[in-house]
Amino acid sequence: MAGNRDPAVIFTLPAPAKLNLFLHITGRRSDGYHELQTLFQFLEHGDDLTFEPMEGTGEIILEPALPDVPNEANLIVRAARLLQQETDQPLRSVRITLTKRLPMGGGVGGGSSDAATALLGLNHLWQLHLSIDRLAELGLQLGADVPVFVRGFAAFAEGVGEVLTPVHPPEDWFVVLKPDCDINTGLIFSQEGLTRDTPRITIAPAFEGDASRYRNDCEDIVLKLYPEVRKSQEWLSQFGPARLTGTGACIFGRFPTESKALEVWASKPSGINGFVTRGVNRSPLHTKLTELE
Repeated sequence: MAGNRDPAVIFTLPAPAKLNLFLHITGRRSDGYHELQTLFQFLEHGDDLTFEPMEGTGEIILEPALPDVPNEANLIVRAARLLQQETDQPLRSVRITLTKRLPMGGGVGGGSSDAATALLGLNHLWQLHLSIDRLAELGLQLGADVPVFVRGFAAFAEGVGEVLTPVHPPEDWFVVLKPDCDINTGLIFSQEGLTRDTPRITIAPAFEGDASRYRNDCEDIVLKLYPEVRKSQEWLSQFGPARLTGTGACIFGRFPTESKALEVWASKPSGINGFVTRGVNRSPLHTKLTELE
């Protein structure tokens, strides 16, 4: 079990949220997966993971456990197990403490971001010296969104979301609302009315010009099936375009300044959860790792 704590080697890393500034479904593959084009940007808001080495052989302790998610099924533990399989060194033990702020099922990448932070954090703690490319390959085994968090730059993404090209969208402020419901992603992608043939676009104009050309192709289906999401979208739309992120429940609106975003946030109806934060093109995770190294 746990050995003595050594504060010198205990460290905390962020697991930032992301937004899909747009999400286009451009086709469907023979294996059933959908071809996408999307624009990822990180947020200065997210979970935290604290890493504490322990005496022992191969023990992975995650605290606290998430409701309805057995620890061995949690992406953080699965990421740690992948790294253990990747090395021929004696297995080492670790305690990971999760400070959870991101809503589960919100479409802001909470689980994927946690997994990426586990991969990079344990690569640092255990001095495995695995490359970012290899860590991204391991991350893809855990989920299509994990590689963008591993690589740590805002990206125009294609394929199932794993083919990434760095981009530099404006680092604006966002109001993000989380309605009180959980989205069934499988249900959304199985709907007959889902748009699956949006024309492909090129990278350069992906965040310039007329934003009305870009949308989330899942949004109409989600708004139809989940009235709580529709209510949040209608309320936030008073202040400008409000859009669904990913295939989760969160709705976001973009604002040029923090003060404007906070003004909108202060006027929200009671009972609506969410947060105000800034978009950033370099992941806060990578910024913190650079400080540690």
